[in-house]
Amino acid sequence: MFREIMASEISSFLRCNRAGLIIALIGMILRDLLVPSCCLADEPTRETEDTAIHVPTPMDVVARVLVEARVNKDDVLYDLGCGDGRIIVEASKTYGCRAVGYDISERKVAQSTDNINKHGLDRLAKAELRDIFEVDLSRASVITLYLLPELNERLIPQLEKLKEGSRVVAHEFPIEGIQHDRIIRLKSEGDDVPRKIYLYTAPLKRIASSP
Repeated sequence: MFREIMASEISSFLRCNRAGLIIALIGMILRDLLVPSCCLADEPTRETEDTAIHVPTPMDVVARVLVEARVNKDDVLYDLGCGDGRIIVEASKTYGCRAVGYDISERKVAQSTDNINKHGLDRLAKAELRDIFEVDLSRASVITLYLLPELNERLIPQLEKLKEGSRVVAHEFPIEGIQHDRIIRLKSEGDDVPRKIYLYTAPLKRIASSP
């Protein structure tokens, strides 16, 4: 699962996730070095796509996110910033639920679609090219996030439209101003990096501001 990090917020993200960002930046540099310059003209959305950096979540953390979200076959899961589609694929493959991933990158949506088709899950899962801040979330029963706190906070008006009992799972960064139900602390076997999973249930409970 990849999460969108806007270019203007790279400095904040660097303090929180140096290892993941370095890996992502190296990948972007190698991509540019390996793709012939003559091919770049065929990428009209390249400038838009490069305003976001996608950092992968290890698969064991993806599995834990879905467990903590209590996903079942009757759920509709939305993954906001789906990257290569790993979380929607894992959700549909393991639990048999419907899953939709949203991303602003055409390249990532294509990767997600390829991943879905490779696993034969096109009847359950799909990826769409959308701005996550314009998506109607009211039909989802599970929302998964891997965004910076300020981006999570921008989603609150949409998240407040979720049906009662819907679950929101935020990897690493909380939803500022909203009381979480629980925090899960873990380390991935892949990189041994300490991580947090924040769990929320609709209706969201706003934290009262101090007088």
